[in-house]
Amino acid sequence: MDLFDAVLGTENQTQTALNPAEAFAVIILVATASDGYLSVEQANYLTFVLSRMKLFKSYPHEMMNKLFEKILGILQGDGFNSLFNAAKDSLSQDLRESAFAVATDLVLAEGIVAEEEKNFLNDLYQALGLSSEIAIQIVQVSVIKNRG
Repeated sequence: MDLFDAVLGTENQTQTALNPAEAFAVIILVATASDGYLSVEQANYLTFVLSRMKLFKSYPHEMMNKLFEKILGILQGDGFNSLFNAAKDSLSQDLRESAFAVATDLVLAEGIVAEEEKNFLNDLYQALGLSSEIAIQIVQVSVIKNRG
């Protein structure tokens, strides 16, 4: 424990569990930016994709912006690992499969998959506890979907 932890405490924002929508958005956001870059176009497309999902139907545009601001604030304050672990722990099994599918689709939609993105998706399916069979099926479908 360093001096500031002793005085200020080690409380961080992610000690409170994220709700399922926040957790899902975290997974999708970090997957999309796993190559170290998130363009305005990617962020807009991410918002569009999420807004079409049942999980986000009650999120108007302004609420979606606040969600991303919250995620980025936690990321800056607590770091990637803390944010990712909080998100992972807040997802049910069916949302884990869905999050991996949407993340894979968004990464593959860019056309070029960077090595960092491949590594991230490989680590993601394992971290989410998905079977390799399910992960392979999801990747195969996403590759087919994004061919054209």
